[in-house]
Amino acid sequence: MKYSDFRDSIKQELLKNPAGLTWVQLRGRFHLPYRQPCPDWTARLESEIGLSRVKRSTNTLIWKIDILNKNQQTTKE
Repeated sequence: MKYSDFRDSIKQELLKNPAGLTWVQLRGRFHLPYRQPCPDWTARLESEIGLSRVKRSTNTLIWKIDILNKNQQTTKE
């Protein structure tokens, strides 16, 4: 999978699920072979689509798109 396909898929799925999803949920939805997300791609998602990862009490990270931050980035472009 190319990064651009990964980015677009993750973005669309997170926009449909504003409460966020875990990596395991995203991995399952897209049948990704990766046990963990690539740190480089994750960093790019943070800057390009406003990805944030929030730690839950169960020690898992919830992936979300920070809509407010994303809107601010869009207006700057």
